Amino acid sequence: MSMDLRNLAGRPVIIGGGIAGLMTALHLAPEPVVLLSRSPLGADASSVWAQGGLAASVGDDGDPALHLADTLAAGDGLCDADTARRIVYAAPAAIEDLARLGVRFDRTPEGTLRLGLEAAHSRRRIVHADGDGSGREIMRALVSAVRSTPSIVVVEGVEARRLAVEDGRVTGVLASCSTSPVFLATGRVILATGGIGGLFDDTTNPLGNCGQGLALAARAGAIFADLEFIQFHPTALDGPGRPMPLISEAVRGEGATIVDETGRRFLDGVRGAELAPRDIVARAVWRHLAAGHRVFLDVREKPGATFAQLFPTIASACGKAGIDPAHDLIPIRPAQHYHMGGVAVDLVGRTSIPGLWACGEVASTGLHGANRLASNSLTEAVVCARWVAESIAASPDGSGKRAMAPDLPAADQGPVRPLLSRALGVTRDGEGLEGAARALLPLLQRHDAASGPATVGLMIVIAALLRRESRGAHFRTDFPHHATVARRSHLTLDAAIAVARELASSPALESIP
Repeated sequence: MSMDLRNLAGRPVIIGGGIAGLMTALHLAPEPVVLLSRSPLGADASSVWAQGGLAASVGDDGDPALHLADTLAAGDGLCDADTARRIVYAAPAAIEDLARLGVRFDRTPEGTLRLGLEAAHSRRRIVHADGDGSGREIMRALVSAVRSTPSIVVVEGVEARRLAVEDGRVTGVLASCSTSPVFLATGRVILATGGIGGLFDDTTNPLGNCGQGLALAARAGAIFADLEFIQFHPTALDGPGRPMPLISEAVRGEGATIVDETGRRFLDGVRGAELAPRDIVARAVWRHLAAGHRVFLDVREKPGATFAQLFPTIASACGKAGIDPAHDLIPIRPAQHYHMGGVAVDLVGRTSIPGLWACGEVASTGLHGANRLASNSLTEAVVCARWVAESIAASPDGSGKRAMAPDLPAADQGPVRPLLSRALGVTRDGEGLEGAARALLPLLQRHDAASGPATVGLMIVIAALLRRESRGAHFRTDFPHHATVARRSHLTLDAAIAVARELASSPALESIP
């Protein structure tokens, strides 16, 4: 590493180079800030792959109250209504912020924003950039803005391994690079590390995203919320490639239908059909596959001849798989896509640990509830990044001086992936969750490369085991109905380990509190 990070002591440290991290850094300017990224900016972030765009009430018939209502309905009783209200009402201004930073949004010939429709939205309110390349275009503009902002020091090829915590507050970050371990003394750390796709066999996310930020926060003692809620996208391109190419919900918004090998639209009896909430569509597709059918997306009539023009990224992925969407059905299956749960934060991103903030997919604000409304995730990241930055700027530094020896190698999710893929799929049951918990506990305790992914996996499994109901994206075949009262879940690593140890000593599910 060419720079001496000791000279950067006391500056806020952002861990993660996706949209949430870049926007937080830009909003902190001109305050000096350090941004850590495992790889070159934009090379390994889920943000780059986002197709759907941002949900915001910016059209002639746009109404934030309707956006809020759709968000709460999709969240199935678990959204934090006040948080959701503030975020969706701030969304139009966030679109303006991105446009000022150079994002080239799709527009009509008249110059107004071109808006798309996605599942569970009652209006066209999805703002796209470069068709189905929204994430790529947004990241292009943000990376350019960050690299041209003198107050932002970007440190690439460095991975955070531990958070230093003294007297209950964060005092620094221990990181590893190609040459030696480094310690950044800081009392202001922002997790913007993305999701958990790499923990699953079938995912639409980068395979390197395996919950690193969740592991950092867990070992520091943070409180987590709603970890059991994992969204499976119903229309991933079914083929051998991993990660699986995503086929955006916007395709169905333009009229594409879901059919089986006989040509039957088996979603006809489902309220909303192809545009029902994602959890409903994903389970319907999953069950049809489990019954021995094949499932396809049919775009031949709608959007028809305009498909490749509207969705060039998806058309390219289909072409690489030998599929011509103009004439062929596109094989699909559900794949892990987004984690609604995460580090519990308040509206300005503060976690339960002083000096630690979180923003983006790694955080749980309460916006998404039990099932994220399509295209609300990028909106959340952009909106909340401003509030996180304002909170950090108003907080004094509380950095420490004591470095720690690196005691963990880079994460290896290989031993964990098959366990979570079986136990935490589109449908779950107590027996499978118990088995996964028993297998994950010793992996966590080994303190080797699998320990971090096992830590994250165990916490999610225990959260899913303790939620004895089906709600949103969490569906238990042994508890298929809603509980009478909807409650968000909260968990710490110590509490998850205690439940796992109790489970290991007693095989009876009834013994778990």
